[in-house]
Amino acid sequence: MQPSALAKRLSIVTFLVVIVIYLFGLSYLPLLGPDEPRYAQVAREMLMRGDWITPTLGSHTWFEKPALLYWMMIAAAKVFGMNEWAARLGPAICGLLTIAAVWLIGREVERARGNPGFALQSMLLTASCLGLIVFSRAASFDVVITMTTTWSLAFFLMHELAGNRRRKLWLLVGFYAFVGMSLLAKGLVGIVVPFGVVGVYFILRRRWPERHVFVSLVWGIPLAAAVAATWYGPVIAKHGWSFIDEFFIQHHFARYVSNKYKHPQPIWFFPAIILMLTLPWTGFLMDALARVRSWNWRGDEATDIVRVFSLAWLVLPIVFFSFSGSKLPGYVLPALPAAALLISDRMFSNLNWPFRITGVICFVLGIGGIVYAAQSGQVLMACAIAAAVPMIAAGVAVVWFRSRGGVQAVSAGILILVVVLLLCAAPAIAHRESVRDLLVIADARGYGNVPVLAQRSDDRSAQFYAHDRVVYDDEGEVVTFDQVTVDRARTLGGKLLVLIPVEYVDHFRSARGIEVIADNDKTAILGWTPP
Repeated sequence: MQPSALAKRLSIVTFLVVIVIYLFGLSYLPLLGPDEPRYAQVAREMLMRGDWITPTLGSHTWFEKPALLYWMMIAAAKVFGMNEWAARLGPAICGLLTIAAVWLIGREVERARGNPGFALQSMLLTASCLGLIVFSRAASFDVVITMTTTWSLAFFLMHELAGNRRRKLWLLVGFYAFVGMSLLAKGLVGIVVPFGVVGVYFILRRRWPERHVFVSLVWGIPLAAAVAATWYGPVIAKHGWSFIDEFFIQHHFARYVSNKYKHPQPIWFFPAIILMLTLPWTGFLMDALARVRSWNWRGDEATDIVRVFSLAWLVLPIVFFSFSGSKLPGYVLPALPAAALLISDRMFSNLNWPFRITGVICFVLGIGGIVYAAQSGQVLMACAIAAAVPMIAAGVAVVWFRSRGGVQAVSAGILILVVVLLLCAAPAIAHRESVRDLLVIADARGYGNVPVLAQRSDDRSAQFYAHDRVVYDDEGEVVTFDQVTVDRARTLGGKLLVLIPVEYVDHFRSARGIEVIADNDKTAILGWTPP
């Protein structure tokens, strides 16, 4: 068998394994945090109304994000029903498509500079970055915008590497089409990141784009607008200024220039986050960034082009969002594929210390899990050891081999770690982060179908698991126990379910008309019969 055919088959087999791991156990955990339950509930309400245009939460318009993730959830729910699997399937596929785009770039690099193994290695590195693994298993918009921007920038980078003028034109079509998809994925950032990266790339290269790139703006921007208009056109026509104010002014400009949404962080937050997102390969990224001064910034070799483009792709999101008044880790996830390309490039050099750093990281992850299990008591020690063994073995392998064999060992260790954690550790930890199980217990105690007074906290899972029972106010926010008068409670029904922080539960154990039903060490659920 020819080496190229063998490499192609190995890439296919590897990617099939990655697909299995990324789709494995999507329904093992309840929907968690403030975002997953709400986004899934928005999709459910759109599905129930047969309305693919207007996002609502508790029957109130919800113009925080655009529609692409909701459409993915609706499509999955039509096949699998509205559950955790359907909510997370779209993001998981987006993670896989991100990996595929990086592999496609790697294949172009192989063709251009005759560097066998670059595509497979880039794919493995991207797939085993903990940041992409975590976000691909969450029903959120961050991995969706990562996928669309990765494909748009992959098309432009391949355009820069292509020699055929006709192929360059079609690659630009792909670039603009995915810019439009990015607008559907997370709003105006879908323009800022792709065009910003391309602009920074040409600045770093100290060159003007070719004439046909400027000409492409004439037809490319309308193409991107046409793709985005599949949702923005109908929603603006239907809701007008109320949509424009909430979506663009409040959730774009106000979010960027102020701390209105309570997510402040220091200016160095995102540089630190990108190092965490690229674990366990952080050492290689640091080494790549330390060597940028030795690059041939204006060179025409594929290596030179990919390095400079990847640097622009890495830096632009970090710098742009570092000046935002609101900062969340997922904002710079679109920079992770660029980091993977830089890491892969450095691995083809004769290195020592980055392999050692990677080994230490694997060792720390393994031992850290055992220490956590011993101190918290939430995870069985046998489970912690089962998760730690592949990581410790991978750490030893990467230090011993200091080659692509070690890279494959670490990638395998990370993917095995994911499976083990999902099977025996994550469900126990996630139990206290969701009220799903509490609602099941309450329903079995005779509180099925009664109204629910939820919490305004980091856990918004009641909005999904008690979707038709949660009480909302006129502003579209959940009504909490301390906001309800007895008279209002009577109008809601003969019984109510109440969710409160567990530290307050002792105040109600002997209260008249209140039954303490259960708790999960974080939240307590009460049955309340108003007098």
